[in-house]
Amino acid sequence: MSDRRQEALDYHSEGRPGKIEVVSTKPVGTQRDLTLAYSPGVAEPCREIARNPDDVFRYTTRGNLVAVVSNGTAVLGLGNIGPMAAKPVMEGKGVLFKSFAGIDVFDLEVGSEAAEDVIRFCELLEPTVGGINLEDIRAPDCFVIERTLNERLDIPVFHDDQHGTAIIAAAALINALDIVGKKMEEVRVVFSGAGASALSTAEHFRRLGVLPQHILVCDSKGVLHEGRGEGMNEYKTAFAVKTECRTLEDAFEGADVFVGLSVKGLVTKEMVAAMADDPIIFALANPDPEILPEDVAEVRSDAIMATGRSDYPNQVNNVLGFPFIFRGALDVRARGINPEMMLAATRSLADLARQEVPETVRGAYEGSEISFGRDYLIPKPFDHRILFHVAPAVAEAAIDSGLARMELDLEEYRDRLRASLGPGREVMRWMTDRARRAPARVVFPEGHNDTIIRAAAQLAEERICRPVLLGRPPRIAEKAELLGVELDGVEIVYAARRDEERKGYALELFEQRARKGLTASEADWNLFKPIYFAASMLEAGRADALVAGIEANYAEALRPCLQVIGPARGGNGRVAGLQMLAFPNRELLFMADTTVNIEPDARALAEIAVQSARFVRELGITPRIAMVTFSNFGSNMHDEARRAARAVELVHTMAPELEIDGEMQADTAVDAIKLRQVYPFTNLTGPANVLVFSRLSPANAAYKLLAKVGGADVIGPVLLGMAKAVHILERGSSLQDVVNLATIASVDWQARSGQV
Repeated sequence: MSDRRQEALDYHSEGRPGKIEVVSTKPVGTQRDLTLAYSPGVAEPCREIARNPDDVFRYTTRGNLVAVVSNGTAVLGLGNIGPMAAKPVMEGKGVLFKSFAGIDVFDLEVGSEAAEDVIRFCELLEPTVGGINLEDIRAPDCFVIERTLNERLDIPVFHDDQHGTAIIAAAALINALDIVGKKMEEVRVVFSGAGASALSTAEHFRRLGVLPQHILVCDSKGVLHEGRGEGMNEYKTAFAVKTECRTLEDAFEGADVFVGLSVKGLVTKEMVAAMADDPIIFALANPDPEILPEDVAEVRSDAIMATGRSDYPNQVNNVLGFPFIFRGALDVRARGINPEMMLAATRSLADLARQEVPETVRGAYEGSEISFGRDYLIPKPFDHRILFHVAPAVAEAAIDSGLARMELDLEEYRDRLRASLGPGREVMRWMTDRARRAPARVVFPEGHNDTIIRAAAQLAEERICRPVLLGRPPRIAEKAELLGVELDGVEIVYAARRDEERKGYALELFEQRARKGLTASEADWNLFKPIYFAASMLEAGRADALVAGIEANYAEALRPCLQVIGPARGGNGRVAGLQMLAFPNRELLFMADTTVNIEPDARALAEIAVQSARFVRELGITPRIAMVTFSNFGSNMHDEARRAARAVELVHTMAPELEIDGEMQADTAVDAIKLRQVYPFTNLTGPANVLVFSRLSPANAAYKLLAKVGGADVIGPVLLGMAKAVHILERGSSLQDVVNLATIASVDWQARSGQV
């Protein structure tokens, strides 16, 4: 424990003290920048805001800024340690807001224990921020402060200690009751603890449908019951019920649900043994629960457990709630956060836990089984999907309940939130929007593969394309059921049962390749292979696009497609692979050829450059191409360097409108200052955004290293130069890789067919 203590102290003190900083979002590197950022340029937005106060959201950070406010009177389990000692917690809250929802935070510690002072401080703060998160303020002051501020202020005010646990625990309750087959209006619920969090959770359970008379709340003096005078106040009195129970032990008799928000070790094995069948036990005291899961397991094999700890299943963690609730509230400029918005957050979390968990989330929790059930009632904190599930649900509830100042296209809003998770997602947001306008019929030959099945279900559900899976329908249906995915909108084709169609495809293949060494019997045999059948469907116009390769090496998947479909007619016969790399705070970088041509000659390099430029232009980006090798502009006369230089000359002839230069080294290509100062003769008007490599090996190595250690989101490979929309996955691609490439395939087909 002492090692952990020192580790925590070192974490907060080493380097720059604390956990947060303010970072400029605009350049301030020149005199001109300074005149725009401050005087005299700053006067212009000031004048606009004075004329129209709503313009504050346009010209300042207010719409994405939350104040985390505390007076340090109830910090974690440490009690009243004061505002300065509370500051590490408030900074941590800021880190979570930013990391999980992209929300900026000022942490503000108030030097007063008086509720009136905190209220007045927040009132004066309103013009600065878009919302206020109250934190670690003791009861009953926290009730008074939040209620008063909600009445007086026109921005969201949310006391996370009260409502955060309530929202998350309620989501767990919905799913736990579903698993054990009990109804909300029938269960009896016991609470230990009558502080802010416990009373708010009890109130939220009522909103879900738990009957008030079925909720027993216990504080240190026993059950809150009608007629009790000792230790009562107006907030506890609201939960006093008519009952003969007087102690926590009494309350446990026959109870269906226990929620602990009190102290370590308060619950005994005997109490748990006295509960009803399939008891639901949420022991949420931190850091040590009211009873440990292993102690419960000794007396009840039918119990469902949740705690506040990450080392046990079903962690009730407030980070599942507040960042995303504020995200949704801020994005519709809500005037507050009401019960409807909190219920929306609860239900969206419960729904999300029932969905298939993506590989990216599984990878963050290696070694644990993650699928809906007794040990997985609510999403994991590092499940990135929470952002675009909870925030839109909260935003929609704010709109429907009349608390929003503005409305949103919720589908577009979800896409925008997805894009905010990484630079590559912004590219895919545009692609997805375009794909939905005319969804392509995309065939997947490896229809039995688990990842392909999951991807097909997602693609169909999100209307990105119309997936066609090749394989035996019973086998695919069985796998889908085991994976917990629905195949509504997914077509399944079993090639072995389509004799006439298959024989027709075989005949066409034989006619194409009879003089290239293929016999009729070999053609018949090939058409029993899913990749040949899928390519033949595409060639015959019975599919619009093809995505394959998740179980094969790249060449094995590409070869049948070249034999059946071939390169683009009227082109140069060249196919090549292009990767898109997205980095934070810089434009897209395109790299070719990363998958097909091992050692291209000068003409091949030129053709790859022209193909790549054409694709980049279709994205609305002006290509600036660098022919990359190990030397700069004739500094080495090796054959590889000469090939690259010759390729540039050929491109000038083939497509004189293109910006291209080389040969050059990779760092030179992307360094604007070096290009301008060391090589002022360059034809590039800025750093290159398309890198064409002289050999496959450095191209392939470069993009993989940038993905693993350079922080790039890699999208692709995009197959250029085919006669139809064919795209080949790399073996072992992730679910997101499949979805991305299928989206690209759909857009590719649209561009070829003139659909959009």
